Amino acid sequence: MLRNNKEIINVLSKEYTLKGAGFPKYYLGADMKKVEKPENVFIMGSATFINCCLTVYEQLFGEQPKKNVTAPLDPKDHPELNKTEFLDNVGMHLYWKLLGMLQWAVTLGRIGIMCAVMTMGGFRCQPRIGHMDRLKRIFGFLRNYKSCSIKFRTEMPDYSAYPANDFNWSYVYGDIQEELPHNMPKAKGSPVKITMFADANLYHDKVTGRSVTGLILMLNKTPIDWFSKKQGCAETITYGSEFVAARIATDKIIEMRYMLRMLGVPVEGPSIMFGDNLAVINSASIPNDTLKKRHNALSYHRVREAIAAKVLKFYHIDGTQNPADVLTKFLPSAKWWPLMKPMLHWPKMQG
Repeated sequence: MLRNNKEIINVLSKEYTLKGAGFPKYYLGADMKKVEKPENVFIMGSATFINCCLTVYEQLFGEQPKKNVTAPLDPKDHPELNKTEFLDNVGMHLYWKLLGMLQWAVTLGRIGIMCAVMTMGGFRCQPRIGHMDRLKRIFGFLRNYKSCSIKFRTEMPDYSAYPANDFNWSYVYGDIQEELPHNMPKAKGSPVKITMFADANLYHDKVTGRSVTGLILMLNKTPIDWFSKKQGCAETITYGSEFVAARIATDKIIEMRYMLRMLGVPVEGPSIMFGDNLAVINSASIPNDTLKKRHNALSYHRVREAIAAKVLKFYHIDGTQNPADVLTKFLPSAKWWPLMKPMLHWPKMQG
């Protein structure tokens, strides 16, 4: 039996001409390597891609972006209220170019800029001069924080300190169970635990009144999906916007559980979802709760039914401990740094 990648490569090389075989180092803009200190962990970063972006920026503007920017956008900023002149056709195409580079940086794991990039992406049809200035600021932030990587940590998270909350839901939804794929393969390998962090920011957009949903999904201790998007309708209270976020998070958990099972991956127990709105968590988790806002009924029942079927468990954490907060609002460095630092690998700041 072949025991490792090196043995597999040696066997294949006897019959085939191999290209790019060996330990992965770089792919589609992502730097990949193993870091021994302070953690023995495999990481995927974007420093090479960020350096390329900064080179393109300098070619376009004749200078590097401003240095020592500590937040992607000003925490009090509302780009939707900007009234500067519209960009001309050349400026608009330049805006699209910069936005595209930032969107790929998000794909490569730059979770901290996603809310800012999502917000600025909303003006791509007709950006203004002030919007271009904000994109330049995001590039300044990336210049100040070039080295940021996803840590691939495979160990199972420990949630034993959280209560079981095994309520009787039968009088609400009957004998409901998670719907499993009828044709899923037999699960093999080590089990994985899905964890979701969910948050919402009420009245993010002062023009439309839309809130923003922010989600971070993790397999064991590794972030694998991040989401920041304006909600499809205007909510009048935080309770409503947070329930919409919880419903979207629930849908993503169900989708991930299905995909993993169809890949033959054993899924460990109910998934765990964390949020920082206690009223929403109590409404979702306690069977005898009654809905007070009827227009939230579908989100309300979608989350509760998933809890009743033991698809997930929903727990409260303080907002200062919820990393999804970074994906819903523009935070100063004193707030985003404690949330992002434990989750990602930050070798050092580079300027």
